[in-house]
Amino acid sequence: MPPPVTLVTGVSGFVGSAVARALAAQGVTVRGMVRASSPHANLADFPGELVEGDLRDAAAVARAMAGARHVFHVAADYRLWAPDPEDIVRNNLATTRIVMEAALAARVERIVYTSSVATLVPRDDAPADETRAASPEQAVGAYKRSKVLAERLVETMVAERGLPAVIVLPSTPIGPRDVKPTPTGRIIVEAANGKMPAFVDSGLNLVHVDDVADGHLRAMAAGAIGERYILGGQDVTLGAMLAQIAAIVGRKPPTIRIPRAPLFPLAWANEHLARLTGGDPFLTLDSLRMAKYRMYFSSAKAGQALGYRPRPHHEALADAIAWFARAGMIR
Repeated sequence: MPPPVTLVTGVSGFVGSAVARALAAQGVTVRGMVRASSPHANLADFPGELVEGDLRDAAAVARAMAGARHVFHVAADYRLWAPDPEDIVRNNLATTRIVMEAALAARVERIVYTSSVATLVPRDDAPADETRAASPEQAVGAYKRSKVLAERLVETMVAERGLPAVIVLPSTPIGPRDVKPTPTGRIIVEAANGKMPAFVDSGLNLVHVDDVADGHLRAMAAGAIGERYILGGQDVTLGAMLAQIAAIVGRKPPTIRIPRAPLFPLAWANEHLARLTGGDPFLTLDSLRMAKYRMYFSSAKAGQALGYRPRPHHEALADAIAWFARAGMIR
């Protein structure tokens, strides 16, 4: 009899590839589902079976789910901007619904669904925790709204249909194998190359991608069905993050702090140019709206319930910069 299989979606991506590798390191038989058009940089040494299929194709998902005991649904349309923002919402809601329906039909024992701290409302006075659930109307931008809607769908299926899902909320992962790179990875690359002479007064929660993967495995092993767990690291201002990057690569840190308001016309122009060229804008209107808040979060619940212990964020920054340098993105 073949060993039980764990299905992981999004294995060509940043977090999904880290989850698959963490599972394989524990001796788990891994099956990864990828689109035929997915980037293959993280698949060259994939530690398991790969099956091709689009998550919007219910039949393909059902085939990939066959024989799976556990499922990690990590894949997402992770764009903070798109020519048609509603495309992000449609993609993340539809794929989550299809994967969860297939998991119910296949009677999988347990699911870890990768949500995001984007589904939380930040606080002005302290790091936000899992009690700060956002409504779709409170979410800034299409990506955040899509994750709120998808998370509420999973919670409804848990409550009404017995979906055996645990929900994890990564904060801002950084580290190796960020091949696209992610929006935060782009900031690291630009800063390391000396192309960010100024910054806005904002803040974020940085966590090593391999610690996020470890948190996924801990949620599978010990998380309570229907519960949400923040998988974060350390809170840091954007200015302090840029100074740490400068110190690692031997550059002078940026010292010019600029207000958000004058940047809105530039963000509009960036988005307009991206629509004309088909590229991705570095600065977007939604990113400026989000920069109003310090995106600080507490992982205390995951620490107490799962034994989750992320490393210091400066180690994650160093690993990210070393990987980007090996990949030729940092000169």
